[in-house]
Amino acid sequence: MKFTEYKPVIGVIMGDGAGIGSEIIAKSAAEGALTSQARPVIIGDYRQLKRGMEIAGANFPVEVKDTIEEAVKYAKEQEKVVIYDTKAFDGYQVPMGELSALCGKDEAENMARAAEYCKKGLIEGICFAPNNKSAMKMAGVHLNGMVDFLADLFEYTGVKGEININGSAFNARVTGHIPAKDVSAALSVDKIMDTIHMSCDVLKRFGIKDPKVAVAALNPHGGENGTCGTEEIEIIGPAVEMAKKEGISITGPLAADTLFGQLFGGKYDLAVTMSHDQGQIAFKLINFSQVVTVYGGIPYPVGTGAHGTAYDIVGRGEAENGAYITAYGIVTQMCKVAMMKRSREEKEK
Repeated sequence: MKFTEYKPVIGVIMGDGAGIGSEIIAKSAAEGALTSQARPVIIGDYRQLKRGMEIAGANFPVEVKDTIEEAVKYAKEQEKVVIYDTKAFDGYQVPMGELSALCGKDEAENMARAAEYCKKGLIEGICFAPNNKSAMKMAGVHLNGMVDFLADLFEYTGVKGEININGSAFNARVTGHIPAKDVSAALSVDKIMDTIHMSCDVLKRFGIKDPKVAVAALNPHGGENGTCGTEEIEIIGPAVEMAKKEGISITGPLAADTLFGQLFGGKYDLAVTMSHDQGQIAFKLINFSQVVTVYGGIPYPVGTGAHGTAYDIVGRGEAENGAYITAYGIVTQMCKVAMMKRSREEKEK
């Protein structure tokens, strides 16, 4: 089958039941954005989807199935919206815009279901509407971040990390959810190299064969030759040189206040940043509604919009679905690239 014709089966998760998830899923389905790119299988309680449809004023035909196998079969044969109704969560029974352990439990269980269906070969990737980590913690879910949660679900113990995408620009970070005062001590040549390898692999899974990488400095003006910090000389620079020797197209360390202009200008494909906000601020300042997160290292394509559950506007029908549609397209693209790789490997046997 041709790359452009192939439509993978994508598990669609509605996210936190008190947030905007079901609303943006309903909008996306009504606009035809889900079925035009892939074969969507919504995994969750039909009542949650129905409430989202009512809020969004979104009307579209949806087939309701009692098992995941029936839902996947229908999606493959009909290429229409279908939901595997878990009958586990009544969206009408929770107040909108309020933290709830009930919501946290449901969203964690649906993510776990989707991961299991990937491992069983029923679906090929996952695109989820925003979860609420606080609600999940209220439900007793052990959670540092979504990438760690996903790694546990997939029993993956290798290098992993969140990667943000804005248009054609990618950003990966060496450290994540840690205090700013701890960033320097958390950096090492090995950790930077792991991030470079992991993020380049994601870009290759997206179809970019030879990613052009820019590595950010940690200190102002790139450390000013050691007079304003030495991490660039002792850690970041050596990692860049090591990556060059491996044949990676890489430049750095570059001052972060100039790097992103070049990244968004198309000079580079990927920025590797040292801390969470170093990249996040730049990405979210430019077209925030389109920023997407994918999870590097995870063995199956998983993505989501980079925004949260938006409790402040839930229930009004105002939530924008652009980031979700973009994330869905990226997950679909990664599934297609994986299919092509499998096809080549089978022909070479």
